[in-house]
Amino acid sequence: MPRYAAPGRSGSVVSFRDRYDHFIGGDYVPPARGNYFENPTPVTGAVFTEVARGTAEDVEHALDAAHGAARAWARTSVAERANVLNEIADRIEDNLEALAVAESWDSGKPVREVLAADLPLAIDHFRYFAGVIRAQEGRVSQIDNDLVAYHFQEPLGVVAQLVPWHCPLLMATWQLAPALAAGNSVVLKPAEQTPASIHVLVDAIADLLPPGVLNVVNGFGVEVGTPLAGNRRVAKVVATEEIAGSGLIVFGDVAAQRDAFHGKALDGIEMFALHQGGVQALLQHSGYDELLAAASERVAAMRVGDPLDTGTTVGAQTSEGHVRKALAYVDEARRQGARLVAGGERVDPGGELSGGYYVMPTILEGDHRMRVLQEGAVGPVLSVAGFADFADAVKATNDGARPLDVGVWSRDGGAACRAGRLVQARRVWVNNHHAHPAHAAFGRENRRTMLDHYQQTKDLLVSDP
Repeated sequence: MPRYAAPGRSGSVVSFRDRYDHFIGGDYVPPARGNYFENPTPVTGAVFTEVARGTAEDVEHALDAAHGAARAWARTSVAERANVLNEIADRIEDNLEALAVAESWDSGKPVREVLAADLPLAIDHFRYFAGVIRAQEGRVSQIDNDLVAYHFQEPLGVVAQLVPWHCPLLMATWQLAPALAAGNSVVLKPAEQTPASIHVLVDAIADLLPPGVLNVVNGFGVEVGTPLAGNRRVAKVVATEEIAGSGLIVFGDVAAQRDAFHGKALDGIEMFALHQGGVQALLQHSGYDELLAAASERVAAMRVGDPLDTGTTVGAQTSEGHVRKALAYVDEARRQGARLVAGGERVDPGGELSGGYYVMPTILEGDHRMRVLQEGAVGPVLSVAGFADFADAVKATNDGARPLDVGVWSRDGGAACRAGRLVQARRVWVNNHHAHPAHAAFGRENRRTMLDHYQQTKDLLVSDP
């Protein structure tokens, strides 16, 4: 399998700027107070670029640009906006490898995942909302013989978006695509740990959008929304959720034989848990020992190391702080009685990677009622507990820390679907793992209604003269 050349090396598919200013009004603009912070790559721990430190003055500058562009962008025809979103999708596809390497270098995520999942999903979302906005229709109501109500969907105006460190390009897309489709101008703030890949995306698509429609102001403190929260010039502040607790329910019949379904379920456990983190897996007692042994085999075979190598299955953690949190979680769980089955330590891949942020994939075993196991870790840590039967699995899941996402695996499709209906979660994957299609519902709403976050309804009441 190929290994991509690191940025700054001969043959690399992407180049970072030495310094990233704020992107405001279609141009890069130095920070008002002249401050920058260093941005290290988690792959080696070395600083590879500097990033502007934002302040309230920079936010106001970006809001000036966004408000200046808002009216014209809102009045742009739906067909034209849809064309722009499709062009953005095409541009991402044309720069797929460059964006994937940028994301991997900035966040530590294996490039194979960004190439195979994150960026194709980002492309899908831009194309999806290009279609949604063209299919959207207004309404007409006959109030009485002399009065008709016309209902129009209009953009909010200027919105702010806060993007977390986890999957920054995909997380940005989830909000950018519907906001731009609806006709809003955007002020976007990347996470301080992963600001660079979003700027590579901006460089690739900036010429497709009118100046001021998309603005990027870099890190300005850890408080959510500061100084955007409560700003009267912002119609709405949207913070994409960071990685959250998740759950797995694996029924004992999965272990009945080591066939294709068995392998698919283990693929799901590996992807859902050891790559996402913050996951507790409930394994049924009837297949517990076999499933735990098979998961342990998977962990032993996982390749930890250079995220730019397409053979790597576990890359670097996003920051030194994430490494410390993951290891502190393991220590706390063990103090509370959990058994360390595999991993649980920092990894030094050697060479130039020695300064990077690497953790061995880890399995902890304990009682599902242990609060520390319910809360989950940041990093490649899987917490495992047993359950007796169907009712026990549902109760254990719902009595826990209320995971936002749940995966259910069983050869009995009816039982798996019933469990999926009964667990309290915003999304449940039944016999598949971590699909995020743009046209599927997500939590309380389907993707189409994401437009509602960025639109308001105008009622035009018309009577005969």
